[in-house]
Amino acid sequence: MTAAAIPALPARRPASRFAAAGLAALAAVITLGAGLILARPDPLPGPEMAAEPVLLPDGHRLAVQRFEVTVAEWNRCHAEGACGLALQAPAALDPATTPATGINYLDAQEYLAWFNRRSGGDYRLPSSTEWQAMAKSVLPEAPDPIFTDPNLRWASAYLLENNAPRRLRAQGAFSTTAEGIADLDGSVWEWTSDCVQGADVPANRCAAFYVGGEHLATLSYLVRDPARGGCAVGTPPAHLGLRLVRDL
Repeated sequence: MTAAAIPALPARRPASRFAAAGLAALAAVITLGAGLILARPDPLPGPEMAAEPVLLPDGHRLAVQRFEVTVAEWNRCHAEGACGLALQAPAALDPATTPATGINYLDAQEYLAWFNRRSGGDYRLPSSTEWQAMAKSVLPEAPDPIFTDPNLRWASAYLLENNAPRRLRAQGAFSTTAEGIADLDGSVWEWTSDCVQGADVPANRCAAFYVGGEHLATLSYLVRDPARGGCAVGTPPAHLGLRLVRDL
């Protein structure tokens, strides 16, 4: 066969503009996905826990956060869009060592959900019974009432009640239990998981919860400023914060 008889190869047709656009879009998706993976924040370490767990009367052991959640820790949740409330430490106090306060029950649940998701942990609020057990050694015993008449018990409690400090102070300013839990007798009262209406009421239908402090108080789940909220008996809480616990 002569050279003139060899058929010419068909000219290479340019790639379709639609195919080229598809390849470009795919490359962009891959690049974006890689960027998202690289930008994913590192898992949070667990909170600083007390040196020893609390042994409860039923034999259960409970790991307890050494200090209350701080302003700096809280604001990290806010910065990541998981906590709606932004906090500011009072003047002259360091956000890294100042308890986060002005927190209602719903706020506390936002923080817990975020922290467990970011740390991979299973932290929660203590029950009111657990809170009383872990604070028992640093809280003063309730004095005997002056009056036995039920109609005058409120006056007796009012005259004899202990006055907890009201000013917000940096962590570590109050007592520490033998297990290493600090500030349970301080000016921050801490949310518990117990609904005042009883254990049978789901948390999302509960109107009020117990908070632990100088005594157990009853507060609406929406209260952030205790001075404007309700209190069962005794001195109203000064500040509302939270402390995390974990089952062992």
